[in-house]
Amino acid sequence: MTEIRTPLRRRPAQRRSAERVQRMLDACADILDESGYDGLTTTRIAQRAEVAIGSVYQFFPDKRAVAQALALRNLEEFERRVSRRVAEGGFTDWTDTVGAIIEIFVDMHRTVPGFRELRFGDVADINLLDSDNDNNSVVARRLGQVMVDRFAVPDTPELARALAIAVEAGDAVLKLAFRREPDGDPEILAEAERLIHGYLAAYFHDN
Repeated sequence: MTEIRTPLRRRPAQRRSAERVQRMLDACADILDESGYDGLTTTRIAQRAEVAIGSVYQFFPDKRAVAQALALRNLEEFERRVSRRVAEGGFTDWTDTVGAIIEIFVDMHRTVPGFRELRFGDVADINLLDSDNDNNSVVARRLGQVMVDRFAVPDTPELARALAIAVEAGDAVLKLAFRREPDGDPEILAEAERLIHGYLAAYFHDN
């Protein structure tokens, strides 16, 4: 799996420094929930995290880099949850994981600080996770790797293309669901699952 380059100026060498960086990311998430990306500043991050502004700049060049680190943390948490759920089994086919993946995304949207505003980074930059690929492409690639690893699905260009389309379509419908209701319109969430599962199942059955 392609590694995403860290936005950190330098990696924390000690546990205390690592904990300080996590406090900065937590502060970033809280501010995003309160004021959105436009209201995010390095000064506010420092104040909320109770660190000196110099500590922020010790690890991050600007607020975009902090948001990038938070988006990467969101992606890694999403991938961990998906991998854990898939490992628990109960799926007859890899396309049957669609409902579980949407449930995980919805739960993170409702419960993970900052996720509602930032998600995987589009609010800041559609290429926030990877300068060479848009954020949805990175998500699709990560999901594809989980399917390849867990279900022995052939890692083909066709799989990559189908997942890229599914993620793009799902992203649009899920945005609509949360635009209608803060916790997600249940009818639109159900339609998102039907749309994506139907597309993937039909695509790979026909090909």
